Amino acid sequence: MEKKGKVIILGSGPNRIGQGIEFDYACVHCVWALKEEGYEAIMINCNPETVSTDYDTSDKLFFEPIVYEDVLNIIQSEKPLGVIVQFGGQTPLKLAVPLQNAGVNILGTSPESIDIAEDRKKFRELVIKLGLKQPESAIAHSKEEAINIAGTLGFPLLVRPSYVLGGRAMRLVYDMSELLEYIEEAVYVSEDKPLLIDRFLDNAIELDVDAVSDGEDVLVGAIMEHIEEAGIHSGDSATCIPPYTLDEEILYEVKEQTRKLAKALNVKGLINIQYAIKNNEIYIIEVNPRASRTVPFVSKAIGYPLAKLASKIIVGKKLRELVPNVFKITDRHPATDFHSKNFNVYSVKEVVFPWNRFPEVDPLLGPEMKSTGEVMGIDEDFGMAYWKAQAGTGSILPDKGNVFISVVDKDKPHIVDLAKELIELGFNIYATEGTHKFLQKYGVNSKEVRKLSEQRPNIVDEIKNNNIHLIINTPSGKRERSDAYHIRRAAVEHKVPYFTTVRGAKASIEAIKSYKNKKYKVYSLQELENIKI
Repeated sequence: MEKKGKVIILGSGPNRIGQGIEFDYACVHCVWALKEEGYEAIMINCNPETVSTDYDTSDKLFFEPIVYEDVLNIIQSEKPLGVIVQFGGQTPLKLAVPLQNAGVNILGTSPESIDIAEDRKKFRELVIKLGLKQPESAIAHSKEEAINIAGTLGFPLLVRPSYVLGGRAMRLVYDMSELLEYIEEAVYVSEDKPLLIDRFLDNAIELDVDAVSDGEDVLVGAIMEHIEEAGIHSGDSATCIPPYTLDEEILYEVKEQTRKLAKALNVKGLINIQYAIKNNEIYIIEVNPRASRTVPFVSKAIGYPLAKLASKIIVGKKLRELVPNVFKITDRHPATDFHSKNFNVYSVKEVVFPWNRFPEVDPLLGPEMKSTGEVMGIDEDFGMAYWKAQAGTGSILPDKGNVFISVVDKDKPHIVDLAKELIELGFNIYATEGTHKFLQKYGVNSKEVRKLSEQRPNIVDEIKNNNIHLIINTPSGKRERSDAYHIRRAAVEHKVPYFTTVRGAKASIEAIKSYKNKKYKVYSLQELENIKI
């Protein structure tokens, strides 16, 4: 069969810690979709570990760096109908505008729309025009400007250099001294290299949404609720489909806002949006008019290959043509948006970290991505799905034993009920002095254990002696090598499950409860298909 023409797909480039390989999944599905539609699929990528660089995946492979000069040389040689930049993450996305300026046809979402989403000022103007909300933010071009902005916005703040990938060099700062230390030690702020400063929404629930748009219809693939609070990189956070704590009203509004943004940006293909929910208000954190790290997880959870759908849309197909069954019900929306009403199962994504290979690294999550893989747990019960996801990472949650709790002051009111639940489940509570006194005040029995800085035996000794079976330890926000750092390192070395957020601790208790009270069940993929409505 004669091919309709050549299409080039740009991959994500070399793989490294802090940049997942999930984009390769999207690239491969794009190749398959193009072949099905009768095009010659040409792949440019330079990571030997990927499926996209296998000799038999694409019609033609160029093992070259994803940089302007190399890519343009190949384009000039191959003369394709166009180039697809939205499946390789941020690396190829940055080439959209330069390539278009060189006369290259960028397929799918236009470089102008990509630029609006990437440019802070332009995007803020779009958000205001649509009547949506964003956390307060500003851009600093000097140290003095950063200090003034911090004084206006207040702490905590999320700070990062412009145009970062995987959240590199991004940090949460809690006071002026931390901000100054960050500016002096981590980044150089100048007119050409500005610092992005956002007001951080403390204790907010973060959501990720993956959607596909053909420019007319927008199909919400899934709304994922992060199990950790906002502030942890989306690539490092455990997530759940469908959301397990939010009501339908909020979810409906999130879908509405997703449609508004996708249509305003005239997205053709995939779009990923990150939201934060605080006090029932919806804030837009970030919009990426491209495939996200969560596309493989979402596709497996909902049973629809989003990257494949998006690829066919990019070369001219329409959603109503590709998934007509989804548009059968004439409601305010298509019968879509595969979330809770379409599934009777929970899918939980959990991430895998390389902590045991880096003995000096603090195993603490934050805005900079550190994970190297992910697993998935599925069950009709959220707690059991979370238990399975933890087990998939090699962390088996205990069903009895001793739980060590040490949390910062702002989290103390939230752990009283957690401690009571753990006692009801048959666990004993160990706590450092401050947390122990707080629990005692509210009638929760706990055994006081010494800090590392106090005389022995201390909490690290207890962990080494296999006397602690679960750890709940929330960080202060300070970055010095404190007792908490040594506790976390001991937990990694001795394979003790530990949680550094209250929401993560709550999810772990739900998981333990489900494991103790319900029969563990293994599903076949065929059974899961039958469970879906």
